[in-house]
Amino acid sequence: MATEAKPLRADAARNRDKLLVTAAQVFAERGLDAPLEEIARRARVSIGTLYNHFPTREAFFDAILPERLAALDRIAATALAAEDSWAGFVGFLEGLFTLQAADRGMNDALAQRFPMSSEVKEACRRGFEHAERIIERAKDDGRLRADFESQDLVTLIWAMSQVIRESIDVAPLTWKRHLMFFLDGLRAGAVDPLTAPARPQEQLAEAMRHSADQA
Repeated sequence: MATEAKPLRADAARNRDKLLVTAAQVFAERGLDAPLEEIARRARVSIGTLYNHFPTREAFFDAILPERLAALDRIAATALAAEDSWAGFVGFLEGLFTLQAADRGMNDALAQRFPMSSEVKEACRRGFEHAERIIERAKDDGRLRADFESQDLVTLIWAMSQVIRESIDVAPLTWKRHLMFFLDGLRAGAVDPLTAPARPQEQLAEAMRHSADQA
């Protein structure tokens, strides 16, 4: 028979809570590749204590990211509730990129710069399912160009994550300016036909992994 995990001692539970709060802060400030030693130092625990609670960097991701990614559900719900489908689409993108600009860890997660667990991937998948509904709604209303696909959104997120990553410290509003350029190119009715198809999902994933390996 399986045995239930023993509850943590009070001091161990406090250390775990401190590590989680601190890791969330450090990842938000520095990205998911932030040194674990920095997390231990700021939490005022030893690196051994950190590894006792979180044996791998991915263990931190599993504990922190699903809750953070749940913000995508709220952003999508607001977008889908908007009376104007184009306003909902724009609001979704603005909410998504505001989230990324405020949290480097989220920016890294959504750009898939690190391998993620099935739980984190499921939270991301759910967010993209919402996005597909938002896209189709705006296309059906004739507000969003008909050839915009969900793969194009993945590419846009990937590109914008790079803009955010490189400019946030020195020019934090750069992403907003470039988003407006992107949006003008996505409006239906005043566009030229595309001469290249959307990249297959597997090609995008491979390109993003290659980019992460080169970072």
